[in-house]
Amino acid sequence: MIRRVLAADLPAHVGRTVRLSGWLHRRRDLKSVSFLVVRDRSGLAQVVLREPVPYPEETVLQLTGTVVANPQAPGGAELTGPVIEVLSEAVQPPPFDLYRPAVPAALPTVLDHAPAALRHPRLRAPFEIAAAGVAGFRAALDGLGFVETQTPKIVGTATESGANVFGIDYFGRPAFLAQSPQFYKQALVGVFERVYEVGPVFRAEPHDTARHLAQYTSLDAELGFVRDHRDVMAALRQALAGMHAAVSERAGAALALLGVPLPEVPQEIPAIHFTDAQELIARHTGEDPRGEPDLAPAHERWLGEWARREHGSEFLFVTGYPMVKRPFYTHPDPERPEFSRSFDLLFRGLELVTGGQRLHRHADYLAALASRGEDPGAYAGYLAAFAHGMPPHGGFAIGLERWTARLTGAANVRQATLFPRDLHRLSP
Repeated sequence: MIRRVLAADLPAHVGRTVRLSGWLHRRRDLKSVSFLVVRDRSGLAQVVLREPVPYPEETVLQLTGTVVANPQAPGGAELTGPVIEVLSEAVQPPPFDLYRPAVPAALPTVLDHAPAALRHPRLRAPFEIAAAGVAGFRAALDGLGFVETQTPKIVGTATESGANVFGIDYFGRPAFLAQSPQFYKQALVGVFERVYEVGPVFRAEPHDTARHLAQYTSLDAELGFVRDHRDVMAALRQALAGMHAAVSERAGAALALLGVPLPEVPQEIPAIHFTDAQELIARHTGEDPRGEPDLAPAHERWLGEWARREHGSEFLFVTGYPMVKRPFYTHPDPERPEFSRSFDLLFRGLELVTGGQRLHRHADYLAALASRGEDPGAYAGYLAAFAHGMPPHGGFAIGLERWTARLTGAANVRQATLFPRDLHRLSP
């Protein structure tokens, strides 16, 4: 029985009869010969025919023929004399020519026609990189003794605040789409000690920018028995190293196609305290952000350049953000209670990860909620976990689409998002 061979594997079958299946990527008819370029999940293969065929591009074909060496063909081999079977004929052309090396369409056209547009090799490449990154994230945390979990995405209370949540009708009761798995992953530290999750989160933030989405994929982790936030930072560094190693191993062709370098994750990512970062910015930029509770995007970009220049690193930890800008469950710095044991990780000057140490004592949660005027009754299910004893713990969350966009140099996070959901888009 003749088995299917992928396009990338044709050179290993020179002289044999094989079956090739895929989409008709491009057709070129000359006087005495016709060439078909067939695309499958592994790449492109050239097929040589003596007579032209009438099939439009994107028709799905199955071809059985002999593999012949040809240095000018993709991979150095081509299929000749094929018997062709049409598995499915394209009845509409794609929104633009998928065979052209560059993408001859603006982002709205790509997004409107995503099921066909994403077949373009350059548009597909970021998602191959993202898939490899997720595999590396899982492998790294599995190796550190983490357990993968799956938590609810319909919740009875907002995770971080009452604003910026999508409300839904849950059988006549109010409910929300989860902003993060934060409460659940903390509770599960009491079960497994170390947990992670890969799943969607939802933010009803009316931002119409190149970096915000209403739904994105979050790579979350939480670990118990930490000394402070630095243990969390060390685990995050391991996760990122695993992601980059997996991309190098599994998505090298996608990186090469996009022409993007894979930055090294340093053995020790440089770190700077929030107040020191503000001092640097004030000293060198002519702007004075001191007294502000957060960093502006322009200041993050400046710090990214500083980290590259001074430390040779594409990554920079900014630690010790003010407590007023962190969620109520964040652990304060015992020596400077107005600052937190938290961090942001900047990647090429853009906030990629937020994390830190959490409160773990029941009484501390009651005090933190009271100081913010929050009703503990609204968090009864969450607080119950801490009534039964929880170890010191902390965690982080990586936005997959933002990481992919930053890694590939995409100008807009939607270029690294499958079927994005934002302020204006609810389809396809």
